[in-house]
Amino acid sequence: MTRIALAALIAFAAGAQAQAVAPQASAAMTAEQDHDLMMRALGIRKLRPGPSGNESAPNHANYDEATATPYPNLPDALTLRNGQRVTTAEQWWKERRPEIVEDFEREVYGRVPKTVPAVHWQVVVTDREMLGFTPVVAKQLVGHADNSADPAIAVDIKMTVVVPANARGPVPLLMMFGRAALPAPAQPPEEDLARINAVVKQILIEKDSSLRAVFDRYPAYEPVTRAAQNPFAFLQPQTPGGDPPTTAQLIADGWGYAYIDPASIQADNGAGLTRGIIGLTNLGHPRKPDDWGALRAWAWGAARGLDYLEADPAVDAKHVGIEGVSRYGKAALVTLAFEPRFAMGLIGSSGKGGATLHRRNFGEAVESLAGTGEYHWMAGNYLKYAADDATFGRKTAADLPVDSHELIALCAPRLTFISYGIPEKGDAKWLDHEGSFMATVAAQPVFRLLGAKGLGVSDDYHDAKMPPVNVGLLDGQLAWRQHDGGHTDAPNVKYFIKWADGFIGHSARR
Repeated sequence: MTRIALAALIAFAAGAQAQAVAPQASAAMTAEQDHDLMMRALGIRKLRPGPSGNESAPNHANYDEATATPYPNLPDALTLRNGQRVTTAEQWWKERRPEIVEDFEREVYGRVPKTVPAVHWQVVVTDREMLGFTPVVAKQLVGHADNSADPAIAVDIKMTVVVPANARGPVPLLMMFGRAALPAPAQPPEEDLARINAVVKQILIEKDSSLRAVFDRYPAYEPVTRAAQNPFAFLQPQTPGGDPPTTAQLIADGWGYAYIDPASIQADNGAGLTRGIIGLTNLGHPRKPDDWGALRAWAWGAARGLDYLEADPAVDAKHVGIEGVSRYGKAALVTLAFEPRFAMGLIGSSGKGGATLHRRNFGEAVESLAGTGEYHWMAGNYLKYAADDATFGRKTAADLPVDSHELIALCAPRLTFISYGIPEKGDAKWLDHEGSFMATVAAQPVFRLLGAKGLGVSDDYHDAKMPPVNVGLLDGQLAWRQHDGGHTDAPNVKYFIKWADGFIGHSARR
């Protein structure tokens, strides 16, 4: 019997004496209704349809490099709007960076409102567990966003934090977007389990006396049994190279890790935009065109998780990283770009809206993100760049004031590792690996201006060619590696850890 099932059983048997009356819910819409409302607010009559990922479809995505770059020239990350060249770090921080941030907030990812409900963190469970051969302290937490302004909308952020139990001091930590679960919950000894079962049986008999006969017929039956666990699960490989899981590698090297659940921050659909932290901040009302989308909301939630970690003495809060793959790779890059307290990032297979250039006609397109399936990731204003017929005319990706190389540049000079797999193993061509490499190359000048080292290749993104698979560019604070696995960053984790250790001066635990 699971912990959740047991809790439900006891609650049922005990019987609640009073029930709170739920407040009336705020107005909700389908994703289609919300999308249509945003279209009308923007004056868009028609969007261009996005390409199909099916290569046999009539409107299949382009995969021909000869026609992949219809808008070859990118906005210059080091040129101010007035045309002046940025030549000093001071100019970057005081003038150019704020310009880029403003453009991304207004047109691409949306603005975090000036007033967002405060989050109060509560440690729900503290457990001493074993991760492989290493003792760890694992905590389950809930971050409750103050919903006194709209009690119908609850936002309770779920996070798990795991650190080595025998660390000599605070440890670096990698926060990852994913399901927040304890790694190996400790089980009660046999004598305690027997006491639990005796009480559960008694409660059930008091609720239904006919169950006494059932238990008499099956005297050895126990309602609650020890959860089956594999003590060697940490040894089971997750990568083509046979590496252990990411969490086991981090703990073995003396790092901690955290999982933060993005769905507990903001739903991954347009229908959820009047719920979650976006809906709570808007009191259940639809978004304005420059309001934040889910990517920015997930990034905000990660920053609130970092608030907690800064107060945890077991964590070296100056060396906390952020990680994600696919849509959560986009979120991890947005997090690193907008939250300067994160020291590093592992950005996995992030595609369009992440590390891949918007101005590329290869695989996924701006039109793909503007459709009803994924528009909620972005600000409403982003839809304008897929408009075929609108009161303001027609816009394309070339009209965007910024592109993804500038998002990567916002991470400078902090440690930024861009990771991809290969299409043959499932990291689809749709993601445009080449376009991500071009963007990373184009971000190099900003890293160098701020005293960091780039990829160590020419800045000419027009002619940039990706290194061979499994050949990493890992000598600088800006790094790239395409592994020979699929839609995951797991094969690059061991390279990320060694690379990050070198820059932060961390030695693997012995």
